[in-house]
Amino acid sequence: MKSDIHPEYRPVVFQDQSSGTNFLVRSTINTPDTIEHEGQTYPLAKLEISSASHPFFTGQMKIVDTAGRVERFERRYGRSRKEGDDVVEAAAAPAPVEAAAPKAAATSEEE
Repeated sequence: MKSDIHPEYRPVVFQDQSSGTNFLVRSTINTPDTIEHEGQTYPLAKLEISSASHPFFTGQMKIVDTAGRVERFERRYGRSRKEGDDVVEAAAAPAPVEAAAPKAAATSEEE
């Protein structure tokens, strides 16, 4: 490595502003703020959202259906929704394709 061209790689505390959770990780981020964490002073990087407060990671995520798009997708690809089911499951197999009978053959049998 060349000297004096790389940023300093050091421990930094990332603080989630919405939940107050602190994460101590190594980073090259430059920040003027510092915080006392576990008896030592570290640079502080403030975050608006992290895995501690994001709805996807906390289990609070809900499906917001606008104009029946979720139902239309489920009808198209063959998944039926159960009562109170908030978790989207991957479809095991694509929906079966119905074979259309030729109309000419159907009309000739009726006559």
